[in-house]
Amino acid sequence: MMESEDMLASLLAQAAEEGADIATLRAVVEEAGDLGAARALARIGLADARAGDDLRELRELLQGWRDARSGIWGQTFDKFIRGVMALLLAALAVQLGLGEMVL
Repeated sequence: MMESEDMLASLLAQAAEEGADIATLRAVVEEAGDLGAARALARIGLADARAGDDLRELRELLQGWRDARSGIWGQTFDKFIRGVMALLLAALAVQLGLGEMVL
């Protein structure tokens, strides 16, 4: 990014030395940037008026997916820990001879 900025600054300085008005050059650069951004958005299908709504909806869906994924991992971990604790209690009961009394 910095290399592009340096190149642009160099070209602007060169044009200014050759007699071009710096304000006009800056306006041309700004318009070119806007045109390039518009083309890039059009290429990915985000040039219409609903693009902002589409992006917000995608962000909501992504956040929902992240929430669901973290919830699933949390539940899985919780069930695993409960299972391990149940096995430890059963092993302790067998070691203490309590298994025969319950059965």
